Amino acid sequence: MKSRIVVLICWLLTSVTALAAGIPAQEFTLKNGMKVIVKEDHRAPTVAHMVWYRAGAIDEVNGTTGVAHVLEHMMFKGTKTLKPGEFSARVAALGGRENAFTSKDYTAYFQQIEKNRLPKVMALEADRMANLVLDKKEFDKEIKVVMEERRLRTDDQPIPLVYETLNAMAFMAHPYHHPIIGWMDDLQNMTVENARAWYDRWYAPNNAVLVVVGDVVPREVLALAERYYGRMPRKAIGNTNPQVEPPQRGLRRVTVKAPAENPYVALAFKVPVLRDVERDDDVYALDVLSAVLDGYDNARLNAKLVRTDRVANSAGASYSGIARGPVLFVLDGVPTAGTTTEQLEKRLRAEVERIAAQGVDDGELQRVKTQLIAEQIYKRDSTFGQAMEIGMMELSGLSHRDIDRIIEKLRGVTAEQVQAVAQKYFGDDSLTVATLHPLPLEDKKPTPVASLSH
Repeated sequence: MKSRIVVLICWLLTSVTALAAGIPAQEFTLKNGMKVIVKEDHRAPTVAHMVWYRAGAIDEVNGTTGVAHVLEHMMFKGTKTLKPGEFSARVAALGGRENAFTSKDYTAYFQQIEKNRLPKVMALEADRMANLVLDKKEFDKEIKVVMEERRLRTDDQPIPLVYETLNAMAFMAHPYHHPIIGWMDDLQNMTVENARAWYDRWYAPNNAVLVVVGDVVPREVLALAERYYGRMPRKAIGNTNPQVEPPQRGLRRVTVKAPAENPYVALAFKVPVLRDVERDDDVYALDVLSAVLDGYDNARLNAKLVRTDRVANSAGASYSGIARGPVLFVLDGVPTAGTTTEQLEKRLRAEVERIAAQGVDDGELQRVKTQLIAEQIYKRDSTFGQAMEIGMMELSGLSHRDIDRIIEKLRGVTAEQVQAVAQKYFGDDSLTVATLHPLPLEDKKPTPVASLSH
């Protein structure tokens, strides 16, 4: 087993070196302020084309939560030259695929296409950046689709309900308090004017990043970007008020009652976010700690709580330090019959406390870092994965140039650093606990089936 691990480590080191020595992404800025990032990957004659807007749920205010996601839907409902649905039909006719997504921090639109058809999808995307038509009748239909999406994916799903409540409890002042899809009352009262105001405020070339990855020549992509996006005027983009989350002054608890088969518990600790790639070493140690707990099949939570002691049907840990706002380190699990959520909560915390007291040995640390770095590398296995990684870094306030450096920093994490963060960040004062109290499944009302596509 050890020899196999050594071989895998050597392979990973070689892979990372090869990737780092490959063709680096090139960055340009158009005169109107739009950033353009191009990464060459000539393994296949395809290209991923993405436009990212620095506008997500973090920028919303009370009364219009969910508007970023609603506007994402409306971006497929026609422009001055395209009918509703025609954008998607044209991309499909070109042999490509397309979609969009809204997150806490940004909204992104993408197409994957044969390389010679890049100009056509770029023209389409530029058209809706500048010429979107927000028709009231189309809006009235689409807002019903969004409300149904909320019912299907949150209101009727116990675990998403727990996480929605957990975030609302953990973040009292920061906009992460709000769900990305919005509160139902806000959706019910949203108007087409709200969507239009969002579009007018945030959808501008100087608030967007164009990412193109694939079988392309950077200077040719730049020329296309100047042709299609460069003619658009920049806008005065106002800043969102910081809405800094005040310090938490003690443990917070919330219970969610919903029809479900099993109870569930989630523990969220406030931990650092990555701001300075060189100095924020605790972020990398927390990444490794998360992987020690739940980074592979035989990681500690699964091995101890699920397989050996059988106090949990499932147990996990999750953390990402890349975001525009504050972040959480989450421990969660479903207790077995005969185990209470309170008991499982204590057992989850005990595993972190064990690392805080005893640390991790070098063999375990090496296995975990190998797995963690492999996951980072696998993101680059496709043009779309590379474009996603570049966009997420840029829109979170970091640079795509830091991607390889982050892997180097992960590789350098020591056992002492992992033990130190386990000791530092997992006390009661930064903790919010959300518990699912299951109601009988017969209390669950059937939800009518509806199309959730844009």
